[in-house]
Amino acid sequence: LYERINSVLKSVAVESELVLVDDGSKDGSDEWIASLALRTTNVRAVRLSRNFGKEAALTAGIDHASGDAVIILDADLQDPPELIPQMLQAWHEGADVVAMRRRTRAGETFTKRASAHVFYRLLNRISETDIPPDTGDFRLISRKAVNALAGLHERNRYMKGLFAWIGMSTTVIEYDRMPRAAGVTKWDYLALFNLAFQGVTSFSTAPLRLAMIAGLLTALFGVFFT
Repeated sequence: LYERINSVLKSVAVESELVLVDDGSKDGSDEWIASLALRTTNVRAVRLSRNFGKEAALTAGIDHASGDAVIILDADLQDPPELIPQMLQAWHEGADVVAMRRRTRAGETFTKRASAHVFYRLLNRISETDIPPDTGDFRLISRKAVNALAGLHERNRYMKGLFAWIGMSTTVIEYDRMPRAAGVTKWDYLALFNLAFQGVTSFSTAPLRLAMIAGLLTALFGVFFT
């Protein structure tokens, strides 16, 4: 990851820093990141005291970034760093958010691709916020967007929804997602369901309305059969 990002950053004429967030790992990643930060001038290491989850780690990285634009990138290299120049170009043309839409998702099962496809469209159907479908956390956000996110103090944060909720000018770029470079994902279906449930409950009142309707129907049923 570091070698590929560093190679890309050398090819673009911008001053840059690399903020690496360790979300309570137990494989020595935190020590490697700290060592890298000590050896280089453009790397900042952020180590969380325990595993707080993806949304908290993402928030910590954004909070520690100081640039005029911030690019969010997972460490598994499924999202190619080589697309950074294209993202910067869209930012220079005026976009505050450059959302990267997955055209294909190599290395993922049919079940995962299909469930993600259904979820994004269901969320948009029941939410008042227009969340770009088939987009993950891979995106560029301007300093203006970063400052807007900093003003949101939700403890349970669904970042893909928050990126859309702030309402900044957005450019969408399609790309082909690659297989993981190494390792095995720790996102099982239960974790993905919990994330999806958090997204639905954070950006839609439909679950609350359904619960109220179910409660009223249960009460009416009880009245008639008492």
